[in-house]
Amino acid sequence: MADRDGAGQGDKGLAAERGLAAEDRRGLYHAILTRRDVRGQFVPDPIPDDVLARVLLAAHWAPSVGFMQPWSFLLVRDHAVRTRIKEAFDRANREAAEMFEGERRERYRALKLEGILDAPLNLCIVCDRDRAGPVVLGRTHIPTMDLYSTVCAVQNLWLAARAEGLGVGWVSIIDEHALKEVLGLPDHVVPVAYLCLGRVSRFLERPELELHGWRQRLAVEDLVVQDRWLGGPPLDPAFKDALRRAQAAAEDGSLGG
Repeated sequence: MADRDGAGQGDKGLAAERGLAAEDRRGLYHAILTRRDVRGQFVPDPIPDDVLARVLLAAHWAPSVGFMQPWSFLLVRDHAVRTRIKEAFDRANREAAEMFEGERRERYRALKLEGILDAPLNLCIVCDRDRAGPVVLGRTHIPTMDLYSTVCAVQNLWLAARAEGLGVGWVSIIDEHALKEVLGLPDHVVPVAYLCLGRVSRFLERPELELHGWRQRLAVEDLVVQDRWLGGPPLDPAFKDALRRAQAAAEDGSLGG
């Protein structure tokens, strides 16, 4: 005998839906389109405990291969610890600048690329590679699926933070070994994302690197291929037109409306 939602007896599934209600759908796309990597717009106001709890739960509800849930969340509040992280960033940032040449190097040096001491909270999302044991459903042939799953938690947290009016900045210019040493991480725990988190004075209209002319948004129609990377059939012209219209709607903020 089926339950009212159509699931079999004992199956506590949710009723199938065609999609979110229009208002919810617009809210979801709005969070996606206005999410920013925040560097210099943090304000010092502390994050309320209930808000922080919600965004961490959103991260914890991310999909994970084999339901392994390999993530953990390391809150970094101590100023001395954050100062050491900032010093590690500064070393790596100087090294990174030397990898560029000429005018590009000077433009790089002018960019603010972190908010480690500005944000009221730092958060390191890590992947415990031993959490689900040596053999994990779905990780048997692609062993990095635990790392990819942890990145899903990062994205969930980022979108939930945007919905809560919080900015997030991902600090990726840092030596991983230095980061692990400062945070006391064992060998099997991998730091996936070191994040700065907090209220902001404003969300920029466009990504900061785009505003500075570092890179521009690519056309999605150039990033979609069919069946094979090389030699596959061309995309249907009507679908390519749909991709163009969707990107135009994303640019003017009406996607999902």
